Amino acid sequence: MKLCSAFAIGVLCSSVGLAHAAVSPQEAAQLNTTLTPLGGERAASADGKIPAWTGGYTTLDPNYKSGGKRGDPFAGEKPLFSITGKNAADYKANLTEGQLAMLAKYPDYRIDVYPTHRTAAAPKWVYENTLRNATEAKLVKDGFAVEGAYGGTPFPIPKNGNEAMWNHMLRWQGESLTFEFSAYNGTTSGRTVLTSTNNAYYQFPYYQKDGRDSFNGIYRQLKLVPTAPPLQAGQSILAIDPLDQIAQGRPTWQYLTGQRRTRKLPNAAYDTPSFVTSGQMNFDEVYMFEGPMDRYKWKLVGKQEVFVPYNNNKALQPAKDADVLGEHFLNPDHVRWELHRAWIVEAELAPGMRHVMPKRRFYLDEDTWQAMLADSWDANGKLWKTGYMQNVVLPDLPGTINSSFGVYDLLSGGWFANNIQNGYQDQMTVHAPWPNSFFTADSLSSEGVR
Repeated sequence: MKLCSAFAIGVLCSSVGLAHAAVSPQEAAQLNTTLTPLGGERAASADGKIPAWTGGYTTLDPNYKSGGKRGDPFAGEKPLFSITGKNAADYKANLTEGQLAMLAKYPDYRIDVYPTHRTAAAPKWVYENTLRNATEAKLVKDGFAVEGAYGGTPFPIPKNGNEAMWNHMLRWQGESLTFEFSAYNGTTSGRTVLTSTNNAYYQFPYYQKDGRDSFNGIYRQLKLVPTAPPLQAGQSILAIDPLDQIAQGRPTWQYLTGQRRTRKLPNAAYDTPSFVTSGQMNFDEVYMFEGPMDRYKWKLVGKQEVFVPYNNNKALQPAKDADVLGEHFLNPDHVRWELHRAWIVEAELAPGMRHVMPKRRFYLDEDTWQAMLADSWDANGKLWKTGYMQNVVLPDLPGTINSSFGVYDLLSGGWFANNIQNGYQDQMTVHAPWPNSFFTADSLSSEGVR
C-alpha cells in the first residue's frame, strides 16, 4: 500500500495530534492555487491515470426532467480492464483489504475499471464558504463537535482524522433532495429479499444558501416514508443531525401505525443495529459512517490511489432493481470503478469505550469528501465487513454525490444494499427547501396513514 503519494498540503504521513485551530490565511490560499476549492489536489497524478481537476462536470443533460430518471454522461465508455481473483495481486497497491477479500471469497466478483473523471463540483458560494471555513472552523469537545463552520467543507486542509470525518459528514449534497428507493437483504443462500421501499426527503440546513444568520446547528434533516411491504407502509422515520451530537444526541422518531403514535427512539447511533437495514448494518455504518464519533480515536493515515465506485450513473440505467442485484453482491456489469486519490482514516476503539467493531478504516474521496469504501474488524481481529458507497453525477446541482450504499459481511456471507433506485421514476431530484415544520415529530403523527 503506497501512502502519502502526493501531499500538496503538507500533511505528514503519520498520526498527527488533534488540532483545534483553523489554518492560516496563507495556507488557506492554496484552495485557489494548488488545491481545488474543496481541498483536493488540482494536479494530475504522476502517471496521468488520475487527471487534473478542471472544474468538475456541470454540463446539463438536455434529456433530463426534474423528478425523472437520470442519464449516464459516460455511457459510451468501455472498461480499461477488469480485476478478478486471478489477477488481483497485480493491482494490490490500489485495492483495499476489503476488496481483496471479496475477490478471494467470490470467484465471480469483478471490478471493472473505467477512465477516471474528476466530476466533483459545487456552486461558487459553497467554494467561498469553504475558504472562509478554512480559517474560521474549529473542533471543540475533543474533536467530536464543530464550531464556526457553515455552507462548505469545514476543514478543506485537514490535520487529523476527526477533521477528515467531519468533512465526510458535512460533504456537499445540495440544499434539499428527494428520491424513491428500495433496500434489500442478501442472504447467505444467494437470495435477495426486499426489506422496504421508501420515499426519502433530505434537507441540509447547513447548506441553505442564505441561511448562515439563522443556522441553529442542525446540519441534516431526514424523513423516510416507507410504502412497502404492507407491514411497514406508513411507519415514517425522522432523524435530526446536529453539529454537537455529544450534547444533543441524535434525535430520531418513528411513527407506529398500529398504535397511531410517534415515539422517540432511544439510541439511533453507534453499534445499535439499524432496523431500516434489518440489522445488517449498525446505525453508524449507514453512509459508511454517521453519528457521534466519541467511541473511537481517529487517525489521519495519509492518501492512497484506490479503485473506488465512482460516477455510477451507469447503475441507475437498468429498468429493474433485480438487474443490479446479484446473488452475493451487486451485479458487476452495472458498477463503474475508477482510480481516485483517497484520504485514509483509521478508527481505533477509545479507552473505556465498547463497540462491536473495535477497528475501522475509511477511504474518503479527496474531491467530494465522501467515504467511498470502509472496512471493519471484529473483536478477534478478523476482517469482518467491507462497505461501499457509490456516487452519481448531478450537473443540475451541480455535484457528484452519494447514491446507493451497502455492506458485505465477509464472515457470514450476508450483505445489504440500500438506496436502489432502478424501479422508480424519481432518481435524486434537486428540490426546493421544505419548511422546518416538515421535519418535526408532530409532522409524522399528522401524516400517519393508518
